[in-house]
Amino acid sequence: MTKYSILMLTKEREEFLERLQELGVVDITRSVKPIDDNSRKLFGEITKSKSTLEILDKYDFSNDVDYQQITELAKRVEIPAEKVEFVNQQSAKLRELNSALAATEREIKARLPWGEYNKESIQKFEALGYKLHFYCVDKKSFDPSWINEYPLQVITTDDKKCWFVIISENGSDYKFKLSELPAPEGDYKEAKAELDRIKYDIIECKASLLKVKESANIIKDDYSEQLAELDKYLAAAATKKAAEDMITVITGFAPVDEEQRLCEEFDKMGIYYIKEDAVEEDNPPIKIKNNWFARQFEVFTGMYGMPVYSEFDPTVIVAPFYLLFFAMCLGDAGYGLVLLLFGLMLNKGWVKIGMFDGLGTIISILGAGTAVVGTILGTFFGMSLVELSWVPEWLKSCMIVGKIELFGMGEFDIQMILAVCIGIFHICIALIVKAICYTKRFGFKNSISAWGWLLLILGGVIIATLGIGKIISPEAIKWAVIVVGVISALGIYIFNTPGRNPLINIGSGLWDTYNMATGILGDVLSYIRLFALGLAGAKLGEAFNDLAGMTLGESFLTWIPFILILIFGHVLNILMSSLGAFVHPLRLTFVEYFKNAGYEGKGNKYNPLTKNKIE
Repeated sequence: MTKYSILMLTKEREEFLERLQELGVVDITRSVKPIDDNSRKLFGEITKSKSTLEILDKYDFSNDVDYQQITELAKRVEIPAEKVEFVNQQSAKLRELNSALAATEREIKARLPWGEYNKESIQKFEALGYKLHFYCVDKKSFDPSWINEYPLQVITTDDKKCWFVIISENGSDYKFKLSELPAPEGDYKEAKAELDRIKYDIIECKASLLKVKESANIIKDDYSEQLAELDKYLAAAATKKAAEDMITVITGFAPVDEEQRLCEEFDKMGIYYIKEDAVEEDNPPIKIKNNWFARQFEVFTGMYGMPVYSEFDPTVIVAPFYLLFFAMCLGDAGYGLVLLLFGLMLNKGWVKIGMFDGLGTIISILGAGTAVVGTILGTFFGMSLVELSWVPEWLKSCMIVGKIELFGMGEFDIQMILAVCIGIFHICIALIVKAICYTKRFGFKNSISAWGWLLLILGGVIIATLGIGKIISPEAIKWAVIVVGVISALGIYIFNTPGRNPLINIGSGLWDTYNMATGILGDVLSYIRLFALGLAGAKLGEAFNDLAGMTLGESFLTWIPFILILIFGHVLNILMSSLGAFVHPLRLTFVEYFKNAGYEGKGNKYNPLTKNKIE
């Protein structure tokens, strides 16, 4: 990044900020909250516009039974200039109409058995001293003898119910064993007419929303302009004023490759500016650059925090390891193919699910990786590929399955050993990154302790590997351990902070030793989750396969429960396993890797002043 300190007359500030928006590459420190009534007003307008766009995106009437009538009516609808307020009004009206529609349908259902009901006639009848009592009972529970005992009239019957009324005189001692129903509110035809009116109002409301949706780009453009206006306002509010408010000093940052273009524009505007290389003390914004593959995983780096200016962008390491961890946790080649297909369908627009918008590519990558790793781990929809006769022998020879004898301590699952080895490798990479980055940021003199720990752990792993493989002799191992131990001990205990009292350094080194000894062991064991989650998913998939297989018989109909159990079981397993495969690799990255790599993640994302704020 290049830092620009710009001086100008305060009256020229608005014009200058307009020009910066057009250039779209200079990041100015902004206020993160509304700072006055004006900014609060802008925030309110932005919130309304965003809400309106979300409302319009939610409505899709293409599958509506009245779609043709809605589209015809939409052609004649006149939309007011204030579209945002109109959409909110129509949306609220549509909700009310849908509630009224449901209530009216219930009312029709309640009134229909009573036939053509005239409330005024009933009131006249009651004025003569009589009262109607309304009842409904199961048809099989209706006792015909009631007709002889009471002045009873059956109104309607169907296959299940019987509706009837009983007449009594006012003041008489009237009793009946059934609970009385309230009198109908009116004739069912009246309710039917009200239902038709509500349905038409709903069609009108939908037609209005459809008409506005056709011009949603206008609202989107207004929304973009509002964002840009707020962005400029907060940028202006963040500028420093000097010389009795006559001169404005603006500090901004822009990528180095934009330096020539910016300088030419500033020279044309005739402003005074100073440019210099940004340094860590300036806390400049961060614009990370990665290849296509790593760029898909930048979202995970952003979830933890952007690197500070002199830190190493961890995305290039996060990307391949997160893919590997996800694939091992899911661990099933069949499930990987499902995710791959799902991601491709999202990218093609064949499937639209709001929470997965823009994630089709990374889902496809994770699915493809899982398909490959799942094949190596020997699992396909809960089936063991090693046990399937149709799987080629050359492919089986590539699979990492079974158990292995380890140091005479018994047999261990080879996939568990693989998970631990991957954890050791991952942590060693973290320690290498930490040592290199600390040296770059703070100098070698202040990074000796990091190099000491790197030498001790990485050297120990290398020596142990060479010894287990019997590549070097026991005598060579002994001297290698002595050399690595002495050199790393000097870095950890004696020279960890040059210039400080050696006794204090030793005490500090002992404390670091305690933390490293307890931390590293726990970190390495934490990677066993890569094996455990994959194993759990495979066993659950196998259980569903066995359960489905138990339903098969000689009849063709037994294939129906077989297929249903397989579909339900594996869909459920994919959903649960995918959740675990998403969360646990994040844990291994954010805790085990970032902690051992010394990653802070306290940087600010590059956010240039621009007119187009919608990505």
